[in-house]
Amino acid sequence: MSRGAPIRERLPADDAAIGGLNDVAFGGFYESRLIQDLREAGLAAIELVADEANAIVGHIMLSALSVTIDGRAVRALALAPMCVRPDRQRSGIGSALVRNGLERARRDGWQAVLALGHADYYPRFGFSAALAARLKAPFSGASFMALELVSDALGGAQGRVVYPPAFGLDKT
Repeated sequence: MSRGAPIRERLPADDAAIGGLNDVAFGGFYESRLIQDLREAGLAAIELVADEANAIVGHIMLSALSVTIDGRAVRALALAPMCVRPDRQRSGIGSALVRNGLERARRDGWQAVLALGHADYYPRFGFSAALAARLKAPFSGASFMALELVSDALGGAQGRVVYPPAFGLDKT
């Protein structure tokens, strides 16, 4: 668990701090716009913050994602974005956010989660680039990973991922 930063649900009053945190952590505005666009599209399924002495020091969003395997819909989420304030990184906050987000996804009946991120970070939570490689998606390689929350949720011959317009990607 994170040291001194309890994880809780995002509140609307947190939105300005979440936007600013993402801008600082990622060095730009793409992620804060993505968050706002996903919320407006009604796709934000799980959104958590790490709150340290009434300051938002970490944030994670998991949003609904269109995934089909052999024509069958999979209840899937995109894990994006996830960030921790730069001076609080490597203190367990990010790991606590990811673990809490995945626990809530399981509890809420989601079947799989896809992430695009550091290839040496997300595998510790069970994410696999090999599992994601079987999916036709706008991403590939070691940084594109998948996690099954339900056994064999991504099993099948042909998989396809379509990210919502908020991500600003071409359809595959």
